[in-house]
Amino acid sequence: MASIAIRGVRKAYAKNAVVHGVDLDIASREFIVILGPSGCGKSTLLRMVAGLEEISGGEIAIDGRVVNNLEPRERGCAMVFQNYALYPHMTVAENIGYALKVAGVPKDERRRRVEATAKIVGLEAYLDRRPAALSGGQRQRVAMGRAIVREPKVFLFDEPLSNLDAKLRVAMRAEIRRLHRRLGATSIFVTHDQVEAMTLGDRLVVMNGGRIEQVGSPAEVYNRPASRFVASFVGSPAMNLMEGTIDRHGVFVYDAERQIPIPATLDARLVGHKVALGVRAEAARLVEPGTAGSIPATVDFVEELGAGRVVHTDLDGLSFAVSLSTPNVMPAGTPVGIAIDPRDVHLFSIETGLRIEFAAGIAAPANSN
Repeated sequence: MASIAIRGVRKAYAKNAVVHGVDLDIASREFIVILGPSGCGKSTLLRMVAGLEEISGGEIAIDGRVVNNLEPRERGCAMVFQNYALYPHMTVAENIGYALKVAGVPKDERRRRVEATAKIVGLEAYLDRRPAALSGGQRQRVAMGRAIVREPKVFLFDEPLSNLDAKLRVAMRAEIRRLHRRLGATSIFVTHDQVEAMTLGDRLVVMNGGRIEQVGSPAEVYNRPASRFVASFVGSPAMNLMEGTIDRHGVFVYDAERQIPIPATLDARLVGHKVALGVRAEAARLVEPGTAGSIPATVDFVEELGAGRVVHTDLDGLSFAVSLSTPNVMPAGTPVGIAIDPRDVHLFSIETGLRIEFAAGIAAPANSN
């Protein structure tokens, strides 16, 4: 398979820049997920790798070969779109094998490869059907089969599960992951769905505003978000964020009643400065109101999730979520305390949005080296 190197890649439409100097290395056989909100440039970046969008600057290399000026068919990539784009008048076999037919592959060889591909994607029994007689999940398998049969170096997935219902999405996620393991292909998968990203990717590339905010394993991105944006975008519910000031005792002060110790000897430059403090919902605990060290809140509403529940509380206008694994009846307006272990807090710069690291027992400012 093929490695991919993206160097300083930019994209602009007239004077409107949408991708700003992206740098990314993807190893051979790696499964990369590009995650971000609508309009962040993730699909544009994918289409530039495929050759469907001309780049405005920078360089893309596939398997060590610069492909900036190559046509899509010359790049060794196969793409699966959100829209299945199947030919309605063709059978499943004809849809899967169409690219081979256009390429002049002999009929017997074409049949052999179509049948082998159909077995991989579980469509052996449907080769004579037309797309109208298939379910949404089966149509998406046809689209994947059409990509697989070309035996590409790189698979590119552009939000391929967006049109499926929730149950099918779960099933197709598992199938795509098994398919990647079986084929060992280099894959780039674009999505705005963090569950898809966390379950599929070897590494995540989190994009925002045409720039990469963080690259790392799902665990790294979730447990050590590099920026306030990543902290708020990755996770369900989103990380709780509070803005306050660090006092000279190493305590985060939200207001007179809500103060949280910080697990480090603070750099003196942080004292008196405003920062954003983040806490995951599962890292906080609900305790009796007035419990020493807890911060006071009231229950806003409870979100039932079957295996657990999320209690959304109100801190005088600021929403703060706490995950629970046990049933607990809490009517709206119930006073509670929120206990937070100092070791579970994250700090972010108000000015830059970047993570403030606790390095060697010191909370280092975001702009320190």
